[in-house]
Amino acid sequence: MALETSVIQPVLPGNFDPVNHYYPRVLNAQLNPLVRHFCTMTLERIALRYCHLNPHVQYDYLLSVLKQPGQHLRWAGCDLMHVTNALGHRQMVVIETNSSPSGQKSMPFLHEDDEYNGYRRIIEPLLPMLKRTQKKGGLAVLYDKNPMEATGYAGVLADLTGETVWLVPFESSLLDTESPNAWFDNGELFIRVDGKIQAIRYAHRYVTQKPWNRIPVRSKTRLLNPIIGCLAGGRNKALAAKAYDWYNAELAPHGLNINTPTTIWDVHFSEVPRWVEKMGGYAVIKVPYSNAGQGVFTITNAEELEAFKQSKVTYERYVVQSLIGHYHWSSGVDDGDKLFHVGTVPNKKGEIFVADLRMMVSSTAEGWKPVAMYARRAREPITKVAPKNSWSVLGTNLSGKLDNGVWTTDSSRLLLMDERDFNRLGLSLDEIIEAFVQTVLSVLAINQLAGTLLTQKKELKRRMFAGMCNDQELLREIPK
Repeated sequence: MALETSVIQPVLPGNFDPVNHYYPRVLNAQLNPLVRHFCTMTLERIALRYCHLNPHVQYDYLLSVLKQPGQHLRWAGCDLMHVTNALGHRQMVVIETNSSPSGQKSMPFLHEDDEYNGYRRIIEPLLPMLKRTQKKGGLAVLYDKNPMEATGYAGVLADLTGETVWLVPFESSLLDTESPNAWFDNGELFIRVDGKIQAIRYAHRYVTQKPWNRIPVRSKTRLLNPIIGCLAGGRNKALAAKAYDWYNAELAPHGLNINTPTTIWDVHFSEVPRWVEKMGGYAVIKVPYSNAGQGVFTITNAEELEAFKQSKVTYERYVVQSLIGHYHWSSGVDDGDKLFHVGTVPNKKGEIFVADLRMMVSSTAEGWKPVAMYARRAREPITKVAPKNSWSVLGTNLSGKLDNGVWTTDSSRLLLMDERDFNRLGLSLDEIIEAFVQTVLSVLAINQLAGTLLTQKKELKRRMFAGMCNDQELLREIPK
């Protein structure tokens, strides 16, 4: 579904229809029993199982971490890769954390009689906060892509509160108009409907493309999630890498660690080729502030590196990571540090595909809970010989942007957590548990950094932020 209108629309209670908010194949899918079992496990059981397999991890500490509330990112998702090395050590590796993750439309129902499914598990924990707030105003959902899920959140929010929820397109281009339909004034969100201006007291935010250029860090309108979560790593791969590294130093004495590829941050454009060469000619180059598969370059040959050098870039600093590919063409020197994809179970043609796992979590009064999961596979199977176009073999993202700026989705490569698709992933319950733990640790790392970047008045510490993320183009995008 593409964004085709800039008109604000009301969503009334009683109009949630699953047909509009899930992929058609999801509506008739049966959740895999193993995934269902995981989703119903208590945090105590998850922690016990994890510590049984990782005896160096302290149970009490892990449980306290899983129950630690999310202050800035209360809802997030991680993309993880199932990888191994030649010594047979498998692990789930964090590729990136997303502060406005998709996934609801791809998750089969946990309970057949609850059509709200994961939408409820995100919205319901917010209801006490909405009842406590003394600020007057309406409710809204801001979005710039993924209207299928944006409208789903609006429908569930309307049903659970009994109020009209305003569905508000909020693309950057809409702010260039003389009389925008939505704007922030002194940190407060206002919308214009039929010529009348209305204040908004709470907005569910599904704004993904440079959200900091039109949503203030200090917002008087409550947001899920606040923009500081994006700047601290939810939409900033450079600071996410630093957040993981700093949090890992805190986790290490307790036997925990966020698994990531080898990551070099703050790499100037001119220095990128040198780092690619240092990684053996195999690397991943990322524009730190892009998402949905945009701004990611997988490098396995000189032609792909040259294509990156010729690309139209606007930022000064990049992230360079070790490339996880096939054993015969991955970054690394020896069998211990060279990671490669486990991939899908071979099909009838003997083909294995690279696949990732999206784990979406939510902070609740009882602790972090899984909300939704799905997987995505690459377009082409992985082979022993490095392909000329490595993105076709390694790129798993389903989103794409057409020349006219419209977002599209290739759902043919979507793998559901149902009885059929899940078996193709070759994942066990323990690997799903590890993915959940890795996701929570990653989100908490970003939460911790987000708190460091805020003043007591909840404003951005611009000097500190500039020191951590020294990219003048990015700094110009953040209004003072």
